[in-house]
Amino acid sequence: MNKLTSFLIGCVLLSFTSKAQTDEQLIRETINRLFKGMQLGDSAMVRSTFDKSVTLATSFRNKDNAPILRKEYSVKDFVTAVGTPHTDAWNEEIWNVKIDIDGDLASVWCNFAFYAGKRFSHCGVNVFQLHKGTDGWKIFHLADTRRSSGCEIPESISGKYN
Repeated sequence: MNKLTSFLIGCVLLSFTSKAQTDEQLIRETINRLFKGMQLGDSAMVRSTFDKSVTLATSFRNKDNAPILRKEYSVKDFVTAVGTPHTDAWNEEIWNVKIDIDGDLASVWCNFAFYAGKRFSHCGVNVFQLHKGTDGWKIFHLADTRRSSGCEIPESISGKYN
């Protein structure tokens, strides 16, 4: 094979790989689509990010400061709430995103801050478990912590809502 042929084959291969998205990018897109759907009040967009058998869990402290773990076995109520008209957009911002992938299984850990319109509501950590199936990456478990104080939100995020 001459140098020109090798160069052209290399260029073609490079163009294919540069257009293909990595699993990490596709996982980020799934999570970003969830938050965009929440912001727009688009329940179909939100639902599209979840596996059919998704589970949810929230860890928080009650008014007596006792630790509580609330589990849910359906996103139906959440999806319905997203799609029910509300005055303020639901804005969830994330940072410190760490993605681990092994084959068709991924785990994402990130900090978040939630705002109803411009009003701060709570912060915490989101932990997503995703699986790559024939229809792409889907969230099959989502757990989070929630608190309204002790939040260290980057200025680049909190500044958007002041």
